[in-house]
Amino acid sequence: MAGTIIGVGPGVFIVALLWVLVLLLCVLLSRASGFERFSVVLVFISALIITLVLWFFPRASEFPEPATETKIVDTFFIGRYVLVSVLSLMFLGSLFLVLIHHVLEPVYAKPLRVK
Repeated sequence: MAGTIIGVGPGVFIVALLWVLVLLLCVLLSRASGFERFSVVLVFISALIITLVLWFFPRASEFPEPATETKIVDTFFIGRYVLVSVLSLMFLGSLFLVLIHHVLEPVYAKPLRVK
């Protein structure tokens, strides 16, 4: 099924994002004073209406179209391999430099107390 992530469509993510934003907005508005404080109810009801509209009036059909056989070709394999190689070399180089810095850290002598 095209357009799915983890087996669910984009509508689930839209509804989840909607409710996360509504929760954040409700928390922010609950700290306000006056009429703005009571607008939490309006935000909640509007999010509920939007969710019900998305739930009862979906755009996609209930039965997916039969899948056609597609051949997946990784055209960026060499570029990805070069990128991973360069990043691995940079990681090993920086690890070497950190270890050299740690090993060669100067140890200063403590001053002697002279009476």
